[in-house]
Amino acid sequence: MMQKLDVAILGATGAVGQRFIQLLEEHPWFRVAEVNGSERSAGQLYGESVRWVLDGEPPDAVSNLLVKPLDAEFTSPLIFSALPKAPAQTREAELAAAGHVVCTNASANRMAPDVPLLLPEANADHIRLIDVQRERRGWTSGALVANSNCTTMPVVMSLAPLRQFGVRRFTIVSQQAISGAGYPGVPSMDILDNVIPYIGGEEDKLETEPLRMLGQLANDAIDWLDAVASASCNRVPVIDGHLVNISVDLAEQPSHDDIIAAWNGFRGPEPVPSLPSAPEQPVMYLPKPDRPQIRRDRHAGNGMTTSVGRLRACPILGYKFVALSHNTIRGAAGCSILNAELLAVQGYLHDFQPRAATFA
Repeated sequence: MMQKLDVAILGATGAVGQRFIQLLEEHPWFRVAEVNGSERSAGQLYGESVRWVLDGEPPDAVSNLLVKPLDAEFTSPLIFSALPKAPAQTREAELAAAGHVVCTNASANRMAPDVPLLLPEANADHIRLIDVQRERRGWTSGALVANSNCTTMPVVMSLAPLRQFGVRRFTIVSQQAISGAGYPGVPSMDILDNVIPYIGGEEDKLETEPLRMLGQLANDAIDWLDAVASASCNRVPVIDGHLVNISVDLAEQPSHDDIIAAWNGFRGPEPVPSLPSAPEQPVMYLPKPDRPQIRRDRHAGNGMTTSVGRLRACPILGYKFVALSHNTIRGAAGCSILNAELLAVQGYLHDFQPRAATFA
């Protein structure tokens, strides 16, 4: 049996931190060995300090871990960060400089030119920015790798298979779950019987992150996708699942059948499809006219599949459709774990190399 790699989770008592713990409970490569929480919970057992908001209970092995303060010394080679933006700004880089590989959900360092903004099926080659990062920052073995905003995820997953047709312009109108705001989320008097047409900072992220992620690595920098994006973001009263309505202008004007075939046939480059957290089908087209639906489709592919539907003509841009991803799995913790798996097989996790038999 392969010895698992110890990992630490920063922000482990929050909603995304809890999702990390849940997804890693039976992971074949990684084992949660250290947890960090708020100042209030530091020094307590995790199981006694956490307000668990997911189904079930936290695993016993993690419940008995002592919660560390953020400035503590961590020994785990791999660190998953679910920190808020402010503490992530400096602490993530400090840990990477100390030799840890940090996979972060935080936005603080996401758009730094030498930080890979990684979604393995769409831009696995961007992982090579780590070499640039280490050279520029003088890091010998540490690294900082980010995944995108949770609503960017269904946008990039649905547009990545369409790059072959020449993506030129697209609009996004989001319907975002309350878990995207973290626990306790949006006050009930604001969200019940309501849709809130504003989420601070989200629209700028949706107009920039996809262009970077859908771009090409050229030497030591990302050549962003030459396209224009416009976004409008809304908070809706569902717990999990971000749904986006997208209209897109494609240079080659493919048929609808060609687009659907591109979505259903999309897999990403090797070795991504063979990684433990990779879904069998990353993008799935649902032909029924009323799908995808958040409640019915957010758990497709164990929460890692992006469901797409309602492809039809757009009188302004040419094509329009709906895409849905689970925001705390594919959009957050699950993507970070998949990123770490790719780092492992590409040799970026120190001397840890999972045996081929575990992901073939």
